[in-house]
Amino acid sequence: MAVYTDIAAEVWADRKGTIPPGVRFETRYVGDVSITRVEITRDGLARRRGRYSTIDMPSFAYIDDRNERYVGALAHEIKNYLPPRGEILVAGLGNERITADALGPAVCGRILVTRHIPVERDERELLRLRGVSAFCPGIEGKTGLSAGETIRSVVRGTRPAAVICVDSLFTSTPEHLGCTVQITDTGLCPGGEERSRIDAELLGVPTISLGVPTVMDAGELCKSRHRLVVTPKEIDYIISRAASVLSLAINKALQQDLSVGELDFLTS
Repeated sequence: MAVYTDIAAEVWADRKGTIPPGVRFETRYVGDVSITRVEITRDGLARRRGRYSTIDMPSFAYIDDRNERYVGALAHEIKNYLPPRGEILVAGLGNERITADALGPAVCGRILVTRHIPVERDERELLRLRGVSAFCPGIEGKTGLSAGETIRSVVRGTRPAAVICVDSLFTSTPEHLGCTVQITDTGLCPGGEERSRIDAELLGVPTISLGVPTVMDAGELCKSRHRLVVTPKEIDYIISRAASVLSLAINKALQQDLSVGELDFLTS
């Protein structure tokens, strides 16, 4: 049984010198944070054509979730994927009742929403705020609606310049559990189902997805006929602090005139 992973950098991590044509790797370091950028320039490879950024840092279970270095590194990377102007919709995917799958809703609840501030009275311009809306599409088992269908309906009604989707991710490497963030412009597949992919083709606007690996495919660790997944014992702390770091980073990428301290105060 093939081991599944959402992290593009893992696909070619052990193939230095044998990376196929059409895949570009670049890694840089900012203190104890490493940023690996993967660009896929042709079709037919193990991952879709597009850009992927993998940010590795100490485990979210133990870091200061208001650390400006971590928030700033993520915010800078997120900003590189966003259009310079226009409203942004943030969608938090996942099931808030399952801890390992609750990252999206947890992040969504801490986004600084500004779309409701009247534009006609120039209040948003006066405050130099970018228009932002946020919502959670819920799970299909409760609503009967797929996340993609729900987000597409909201996009058609609000017409944002781009969508940011946040979700928990799968990894095939224990070292990435709870301490890695992936950002990509190729969208995402909830539950790993390609037929459920949420991307620019479905939504009609640039679609950026980001998330943290909270579960690991354990297929290589045990010989079982059943698919097994594992999650860290500190998963509660990982979700709580990762949600804080990611929401602050998204807010900082969107509201660049506000400091991390101001954003934390406004969303607490």
